Amino acid sequence: MLSRVAESLYWMNRYVERAENNARILDVNLQLMLDFENQSESLVRRHWEPIINTLEERELFFSLYDVPAADTVIEFLAFEPKNPNSIVSCLASARENARTVREQISSEMWEELNRLYLFIKSEAAREEYRSSAKDFFDHVVFGSHMFQGITNATMTHGEGWHFLQIGKLLERADSTSRILDVKYHILLPSGEQVGGNLDTIQWMAVLKSCSAFEAYTKIYRGRIVPWQVAEFLVLSDTFPRSIRFCVDSVDRALHEISGCPRSHYTNEVERLSGKLCSELDYSSTGDIFDRGLHQFLDNIQLRLITIGQALYGEYCEWREEAEQSQEPGGQSQRLGTLRQSQS
Repeated sequence: MLSRVAESLYWMNRYVERAENNARILDVNLQLMLDFENQSESLVRRHWEPIINTLEERELFFSLYDVPAADTVIEFLAFEPKNPNSIVSCLASARENARTVREQISSEMWEELNRLYLFIKSEAAREEYRSSAKDFFDHVVFGSHMFQGITNATMTHGEGWHFLQIGKLLERADSTSRILDVKYHILLPSGEQVGGNLDTIQWMAVLKSCSAFEAYTKIYRGRIVPWQVAEFLVLSDTFPRSIRFCVDSVDRALHEISGCPRSHYTNEVERLSGKLCSELDYSSTGDIFDRGLHQFLDNIQLRLITIGQALYGEYCEWREEAEQSQEPGGQSQRLGTLRQSQS
């Protein structure tokens, strides 16, 4: 498989997952604001600004808008074409990557992704958002779910499919870590608010942002407990959006591509993913909180980036930097052929 094809498959699914995550986060936080009796300007800013911060878009946001509020943050993360990580930009980039590997994906995949892209670019999307923001965000989330289901049902589960899964799972693990980091590091209440109604509502929002609320309540019967929420979203080996589950699935996909047993590694990306898998397998909630949840999550994000970089280093041969063309969303067009890993 050409490295150009592998890269496009990887980014196509990563962009679709990023659009879905943005839609879910915006929907949950918009609904959360309805639970606040006090709608002062300081509260609204304190509620929406951390979302911009954790997605690392602060500088771009404040160059376009004055104040972080529901309307400006949603406009920025959903419809702003100047934001390479907005929903509309992500789906445009996903569609462009799909177009370049049209022969590698099924016609059903192309049609569904094209349908979702055309919707988000149409005036109908704006009208649906104005009439019901929840319906609009649900449309994006369900469209992403439909695309993933069609992918699993219509594409052969070979090398290309594994690159699709790696893109989706790395993005998903990164998103879960950032959602947790917003709540713990920035929105953590103080004093008598800890464990109070507001704190509980915010932790419920964290779970809902990861589509984890129902799964959590089935395992942890009773009240929402912060350390249990963190344990579930970081260390669960059965919930598909937990960091541990995603990293384990990435490692499995990498070994499927190389043909190397998971008890060994043949390249740097397998070594990095296997090392992170082992650490998560043998970590406890106490270990995480002793170190500091924010510090732990920050380290996870950096290591996920390193795994992504090592993936390129292993499977892509690069052209000279001057010859590389820039794709939407910061993706570079890279040529070359996949190296055949030794098993």
